[in-house]
Amino acid sequence: MGTVVALSGQVGGAKLAEGLRRLRGKDLAVIVNTGDDHEVFGLAFSPDIDTMLYTLGGIASPAAGWEPTGETYVLHDMLHRLGSEHRVRVGDRSFALPLLRTEALRQECPLSQVTLGFCKKLGIDARVLPMSNDPVRTVVLTADGEVSYHEYLTVLECEPVVKGFLYAGADVARIPDEVLEAMYAPDLEAIVLCPANPYHTIQPILAVQGMRELLRERGVPVIAVSPIVGDRALKGAAGKMMQELGHEVSARRVALEYYRLIDAFVIDSTDEAAAEGIRSCGIEVAVAPTIMRTADDGIALAQAVLDLAQQLRARKETEHSA
Repeated sequence: MGTVVALSGQVGGAKLAEGLRRLRGKDLAVIVNTGDDHEVFGLAFSPDIDTMLYTLGGIASPAAGWEPTGETYVLHDMLHRLGSEHRVRVGDRSFALPLLRTEALRQECPLSQVTLGFCKKLGIDARVLPMSNDPVRTVVLTADGEVSYHEYLTVLECEPVVKGFLYAGADVARIPDEVLEAMYAPDLEAIVLCPANPYHTIQPILAVQGMRELLRERGVPVIAVSPIVGDRALKGAAGKMMQELGHEVSARRVALEYYRLIDAFVIDSTDEAAAEGIRSCGIEVAVAPTIMRTADDGIALAQAVLDLAQQLRARKETEHSA
């Protein structure tokens, strides 16, 4: 068994990361999207990092994985009583990570070290790492103009028609040393693109300067898992975005978003009929249950991904020795 690196974000991505953590523990590094990061009341919020920390730390709410279990909203209610117009309902416990993060960043501690510190405090053996310590912000191009993803989600409630995306700052953002250390691990086994919205979760990570090249040059299997089951996204606005960008809503379309980057793609059993169409694009396909309702579901999917990586490595070794 070797090191596994996962690119992730959102609740679905965190569930697969947790399955991988159960199988690899300290030998898992999760590179998390920070393109959705924003400030509220002067505090540095990192939604995907916090979702990952809650999930891997075993404290995520079963009903709302982006916040800790047992959440209350006393502070939110008082803020609104005093005239706050902030629309997002942030719970009391959910302020803890942004508060400590903001304090550490003001003391010039890199986000990667701040996040690893949280891992230690929450008893997480895996490494949770930001895609960059430099600011990268996802910008949604809509029919009405450019808006941050945070505004698109919270203020505009995903209503504007999406015309495209920009990842502001990605072209000059640096890959953190901790990410490079994980990627250059001599026992690197596989790189996994977890099931998440390809446009505002995975693509911002890939847009960081040198990230795509790094994934390919490592020479290990790069495997993505589809966030689309049937003709819909399990969570979020991925399906809506695909339609508005002029694409079919399908697992095949997600695979094409990663064309020339991934070696293999995992689709749900529901989409088995689409397997040949994806293989015709030069991408290996595996079929497995991808809906993770329980922790065991996440472990089973993680094992299927790692088994696929092993098969790809064995095939490559056979080809080289032939």
